[in-house]
Amino acid sequence: MPYCLKADILTEISEEELIGLTDDEGAGTINDGRVTAAIAKADGIIDSYCGQVETVPFTVVPAVIKQHSMTLAIYYLYSRRSAVPEIRRTNYEDAMSHLKDIATGKAALAPVSADDYEIDVQADRTEEDRIITMGKKSDGSSGSLDNY
Repeated sequence: MPYCLKADILTEISEEELIGLTDDEGAGTINDGRVTAAIAKADGIIDSYCGQVETVPFTVVPAVIKQHSMTLAIYYLYSRRSAVPEIRRTNYEDAMSHLKDIATGKAALAPVSADDYEIDVQADRTEEDRIITMGKKSDGSSGSLDNY
């Protein structure tokens, strides 16, 4: 489970900004694959530091880890464009410094319980988004797998 979601990143930067950071093809939409890759990279870095003192991956994500995941992912998205704003660079450096402190025992993660962590996952796909279908629909048309 990732430590942050695209929705979390969108609380830090605008949708237009995220499109600009991920849309290499010029489609005018957020490239979810690039966002997921940036989050995975961030979470890997977090695990490499926190794994020195905690069991990773976290099953219950401390708030500070979620924030660091967002910060690092945003930094990695900007670094794809080679134009990281100073505030994003500073936030990245602060997060990395804190992760190093966690790894060396200079900083500790606040204890959390499962009740402290809440995630609101919402699907943005509908039945019409399916590419492969089976069986006949009520309108008499066949599904894409009916001839196989």
